[in-house]
Amino acid sequence: MANRPNVKPARPWFSSGPTAKRPGWSSQALPHDLLGRGIRAPEVVARFSHGLERTRALLEVPDDWTLVYVPGSDTGAVEAAMWSMLGERPVQVLAFENFGKVWAADAVEHLKLEPEVLSAPWGEWPDTSRVDPAKDLIFPWNGTTSGVRAPSGDFIASDREGLVICDATSAAFAMALPWEKLDVVTFSFQKALGGEAGLGIAALSPRAIARLDRYEPPRSVPKVLRLRDANGFDRMLASGSMINTFSVWTIEDWLDAVEWGLAQGGLRGLIARTEANAAALDEWVRRTAWIDYLAHDPAVRSTTSVCLKIVDPRVTAMDETGRQALVKQIKGLVEDEGAAFDIESHRNAPAGLRIWCGCTVDAADVEALTPWLDWAFETALAE
Repeated sequence: MANRPNVKPARPWFSSGPTAKRPGWSSQALPHDLLGRGIRAPEVVARFSHGLERTRALLEVPDDWTLVYVPGSDTGAVEAAMWSMLGERPVQVLAFENFGKVWAADAVEHLKLEPEVLSAPWGEWPDTSRVDPAKDLIFPWNGTTSGVRAPSGDFIASDREGLVICDATSAAFAMALPWEKLDVVTFSFQKALGGEAGLGIAALSPRAIARLDRYEPPRSVPKVLRLRDANGFDRMLASGSMINTFSVWTIEDWLDAVEWGLAQGGLRGLIARTEANAAALDEWVRRTAWIDYLAHDPAVRSTTSVCLKIVDPRVTAMDETGRQALVKQIKGLVEDEGAAFDIESHRNAPAGLRIWCGCTVDAADVEALTPWLDWAFETALAE
């Protein structure tokens, strides 16, 4: 049996959503003066508008793109784009993990479309040679539930006719995005920067705005997903106005995270922190016989939502129910010790571990985590 480690991560939060708060975070550092104010008060609207401006600066969004808030986190942002824009052209969906599969199902079951679904097994990237530039495309840049990310944007045509809707919630602020290849980029507060849940952002290219202006979808769009008014794109949203009542506390917490990110050297600094965390975990994976990546190809392996599979013969001989039970034991052991929380794979993914390595995690904590994983694995097998 492995020896019980002595050193624990200082911040044992490795959940893939909501993710760890930034180092040094304190609720007392957040401004309180607008709490309890009306959501349409000029000072509140100005604060939300400021949030969009600072987000643009940190994420390096092109100047001619428009940012809007959407309720429902990243899910709401993707759904708003789908409900408000799709139907003008045929649709393709890359479904290589849970959420790509959700977007494909929603396109069929709720939008009554007939999308072409380009799928791949868990841990693999789909055959994107079949992507058609004449069709609209929906895909996650990084599969939060599979640990697979796009190798690049080369599969997207620069002279495409269709729109590209990119779910970037576990890629934004951690990976470079080729804005010229994308038309809608969505993300949430609660993912890469450790914000609070409930709010998402949709970044819209000029081509996306043009679609909203000229195309009225043949369906009733729920208010909370509505990006259009009677004249096309609802331009009030670009000013920081909200579709419905949003949380002022949530925007203050988001601004705190964004300002921290800018102080870390901006986007390059956050990407560097993410890659350092992933490298620390990779060093352990390479020397550890019982664990391996779910994504075998390093070119498509995520640096944020790192998904791992247990390859020890004693475990591979088990059925999926047995493997799930073992993962539950490992999770329980490290949580009881306060060494790590929420490290199990997504409920719809193959049984395994998922370690968040985004920028709000410290590499020293990843290094301190790995001996606990070894201890918990051997302890669970011995029980």
